[in-house]
Formats: sequence, C-alpha cells, structure tokens
Amino acid sequence: MTTTFRDLLAGLGRTALGTWVKLPAVDSVELLAHAGFDFLVVDMEHSPLDVLTVHQLLGAARGCGVPALVRVPDRTPSTISRVLDSGAAGVLVPHVDTPEDAAAVVAAGRFPPHGARGYGPTVRAGAWGADVPGYRASGEQVAVIPQLESREAVDAARGIGSVAGVAALFVGPADLAVASGHAPDAPDFTRLLDDVASAAKELELPLGTAVGSAAAARALPGHHDFVLVGNDASLLGQAARAVVADSR
Repeated sequence: MTTTFRDLLAGLGRTALGTWVKLPAVDSVELLAHAGFDFLVVDMEHSPLDVLTVHQLLGAARGCGVPALVRVPDRTPSTISRVLDSGAAGVLVPHVDTPEDAAAVVAAGRFPPHGARGYGPTVRAGAWGADVPGYRASGEQVAVIPQLESREAVDAARGIGSVAGVAALFVGPADLAVASGHAPDAPDFTRLLDDVASAAKELELPLGTAVGSAAAARALPGHHDFVLVGNDASLLGQAARAVVADSR
C-alpha cells in the first residue's frame, strides 16, 4: 500500500525529495520512482495534462508505491474531487491568497460534515467499491496544501495555515518573485520567504518549496520538510543535452 503524504513527512526523518511530472507518459512516473524520489507531484497547472491522463499517471505511481500529489490548475472543487477519487495522495492548490480561499479548497477535499466533497466510493480511491471504509477515511488522510504565491498570501500565511485541514504550507517561489516584483536573490524577497517559514514553524506545519536544480536545493536557507527539484521534462532535456555535448 502506498504511504500517505502526511505519513511520509511525519516518518521520513529528513527533507522529502520530489519532482514534478509534466510528461503524459506512465513510463516517466516509473523512471522517477526507480530513481529514488520520495514523492511526485503531477502538474496540471503548467502542463497540458487532462484528468484522464492524470488518472493513468496516478495509477503508475500507486503501483510503484510512491505517494503522488496533483497540482490542480485552479481552485475548482470538481477537479480537486476527481483527482482525489483517482488516488492522489493530496492536492497542491495554486494561488491561495486568503484564509477563505484555504477553507474552500480544504472543503473540496473533505467529505461532509467537514467539507463538501462528493461521495462516490466506486473509484480507485475506494478500490472500485471494495473498500468503502477506506474511501471514507481517505477524506481525512489526503493532504490539501495551499501554494502561497503573492504578497497577500504571505501576509495571510498564519491565517491560511490555521484553517483546519491544511496539511502544509508551500511557497511558489517563481510566482511569488513575479508577483512581488522582487528578484529571487533580493533581501526583500528573502524576507517574504522567512515570513512563511516563521508561520509554518509557529503553526507546526510542514513547509515545502520548489527549485530548479540539486545545487539550488542544497543552497536553500532554513529548513524545508519537502522540496521539489526540477521536473521530468527538464531532467530528460538536460540529460539529452549532456549526452550530445559529451559525444561531440
């Protein structure tokens, strides 16, 4: 059985290492799992992946025993519900700027009375109807993680993190840099990151972020409980370019 993302963070004893999945190929998921990543995030926001393809990618991840989140394209409840029904260990939700936004996305991921997620256990998350109690329990086990990508979100980080059901805080550094108008290496930008880290620590919530390379991951200031490094498309492209350069 695949470990839940919450259990992974609680029991790993070190920073969890993941990467984005953007390619519509189940083989990509298997390759990343065999490479040793602790978790994966299937990216619907910045890729052309549709719900059916995500369903297939999640099946591959579950077969490999690797917890896979889905970064949904927006806060639409129906998309959140469908990817959770397909077996996602949780959702990473972009552009959550207020506690009200956070409450809405948490509700989309939890069954009544704690939320508004539709109940239908004849799906993968319910073993196609063979595990109704497990399906019901999954509503409390999934990780709903807001992405903080604006100055407004950073200012509201403590309120967002205080919403019951929020599993972690995640800083989207690229979007935050663009939205704030600060360069990623500017002191003012670092202060924004520090504000979120401080909020996560006070609330005893896991903190996550994403970087483009292993070197950037090693250079991250402070403590992060989970870090996404690169993505499957970039990893393939970098390896291919290296082979071409070395061969020539």
